[in-house]
Amino acid sequence: MRLNRRIASLAPSATLALDARVKELVRQGQDVISLAVGEPDFDTPDHIRAEGKAAIDAGFTRYTPAAGIPELREAIARTIERSSGVQYSPGQVVVSVGAKQAIFNALLALCGPGDEVVIPAPYWVSYAEQVKLAGATPVVVPAREEEGWILGAKELERALTARSRALILNNPCNPTGAVYSKDQLSALAEVAVSRGLAIISDEVYERLVYEGSHTSLPSLGPEVRKHTVLVSGVSKTYAMTGWRIGWAAAEPDVARAMVDIQSHINSHPASMAQRAALAALCGPQDPVDRMLAEFARRRDYVVGRLQSLPGLKCGRPAGAFYAFPSVKGVLGKSVAGRRLETSMDVSMVLLEEAKVAVVPGEAFGVGGYLRLSYALGQARLAEALDRMERVLRAAS
Repeated sequence: MRLNRRIASLAPSATLALDARVKELVRQGQDVISLAVGEPDFDTPDHIRAEGKAAIDAGFTRYTPAAGIPELREAIARTIERSSGVQYSPGQVVVSVGAKQAIFNALLALCGPGDEVVIPAPYWVSYAEQVKLAGATPVVVPAREEEGWILGAKELERALTARSRALILNNPCNPTGAVYSKDQLSALAEVAVSRGLAIISDEVYERLVYEGSHTSLPSLGPEVRKHTVLVSGVSKTYAMTGWRIGWAAAEPDVARAMVDIQSHINSHPASMAQRAALAALCGPQDPVDRMLAEFARRRDYVVGRLQSLPGLKCGRPAGAFYAFPSVKGVLGKSVAGRRLETSMDVSMVLLEEAKVAVVPGEAFGVGGYLRLSYALGQARLAEALDRMERVLRAAS
């Protein structure tokens, strides 16, 4: 059988593939510490788990509306208004199987063959592949480390053509942890609106900001809101990665299109997971505050350790739970007989020699860097960094 050309050119998720390799090594009895996957190490809070169990026990296991249960859509609309002041009706909210599906729904609704979608780099690994699956062309625009990994309005303007259809913006950013200021967002939005671009604003890390505050893109005004598909979810904020609940909020015609798409792909998100997400949004927020405080402590520890390692430089991320250190200082050196030419080489040496899994920058469109997740307990973080230090100090 012949594969669809879009599928044949598709690159698998680097982070999930690496995680699968790590788990295979662990099954073989090796002590591998994974800093590769963006998954909080905390358990889902008790009251959320209890609601999921209660939903099952109550027989809430049947089909729901394709866009999600009304109560959850209402709660999401209230949450958006409370956090950003932007009002959406429940009918403008589409609950999906994670924020990943919300982004793909938006791309399918808005883009097609011949269209171009601008993606700032470094970018989350699935953006470009989802654009390709939608039949459109990803246009990667590098952001610069010296500018804090923030895409400037001039860089966006230069990347646009007559075929430009959309911009994907991740704020806070995975993998860099960069957080756009209100002024930086306003400058980008002005360009996007003037050129008629749709903006898919991935704000799934919106609650994980350590310095300053998070500005939600549609809060910049009615005209910006009309051009925006706002995406978020419960996975990162509430340690609910496996529950697979995300959402999008958009103009009514776009939301309706996304519902129609979803109805033909997976019908709707799992019923009991929707009830658990409702408990997350409407219940106590103390667990989120505790997780944020712990992530902030880990961030400071990890950045400090990385800055002390030979050949590495690491900025201080303002959001999410990743560090994105440069490893350019060790490139050209050798470890255990292996010459380090790329960050992919560095990541493989660390996996093989230190039994520490990290994601190479190539997966995010920028070579010369590694992404490390600090969503891991302090003892294991310390052990991972100790192992990395031993390997990197042996580089010559």
